[in-house]
Amino acid sequence: MAGTDNSKAATGGGPAVILVDPQLGENIGMVARAMLNCGLDDLRLVRPRDGWPNPAAEAAASGATSVLDRARLFYTLGDAIADLDRLYAASARARDLTKPVVTPRQAAAELRAGAAVGRAAGLLMGPERSGLTSDDVALADAVIQVPLNPAFSSLNLAQAVLLVGYEWFQAGAETPARVLPMGNSRPATKAELLNFFERLETTLDETGFMHPPERRPIMVRNLRSLFGRADLSEQEVRSLHGIVSALIGKKRPKTG
Repeated sequence: MAGTDNSKAATGGGPAVILVDPQLGENIGMVARAMLNCGLDDLRLVRPRDGWPNPAAEAAASGATSVLDRARLFYTLGDAIADLDRLYAASARARDLTKPVVTPRQAAAELRAGAAVGRAAGLLMGPERSGLTSDDVALADAVIQVPLNPAFSSLNLAQAVLLVGYEWFQAGAETPARVLPMGNSRPATKAELLNFFERLETTLDETGFMHPPERRPIMVRNLRSLFGRADLSEQEVRSLHGIVSALIGKKRPKTG
């Protein structure tokens, strides 16, 4: 097969690629091919429409079956990103969320810098027809937008993965960007953040903050986006839990 040399050592690792509600098995296979081109091997599938495993994906992968064999299936996005502490969402559409917007090259530099200090990251891609929802993007730390023709910037899944993956691969020989230290506490995982979000939102529901009800989805997205931009550590999330406990009257008894 052209471009394949099994005598050479393959590269691996890098950010996870998370496909939310992918529709066609062929597209998943082409994503796997793009991933292996760029040394990426962690594919995560959230609710693939046509089920998994999918014979059409293997046919379209053109030999990148090692990625498909390792692919993991999830029923919720929260489960798919639970072990990650940095998430980039690929989206070409403007949204009402306040998020840092980076190019694939900028994202690659940040991903390499994070990997150098052990941070687990992921690239989030939406379904072919509609792309990611605003709720999905709210869980990301930054949005990746590719500077293309403003009148026609639509990319298919494999193209988007290949663009970001190529920049990741090329950035391997460059000096990592500066990463702010987290002190003695590791970065919070997405599972820890989601747990805090759910507790905070339940508390705000109980206190009547989420009013009127029709505004609740927007308020939830904005809150998640706000805390997501803070790049919280595990210790900071525990402190926020303590603040919520204090505000609802679950203070520890005073001593002395």
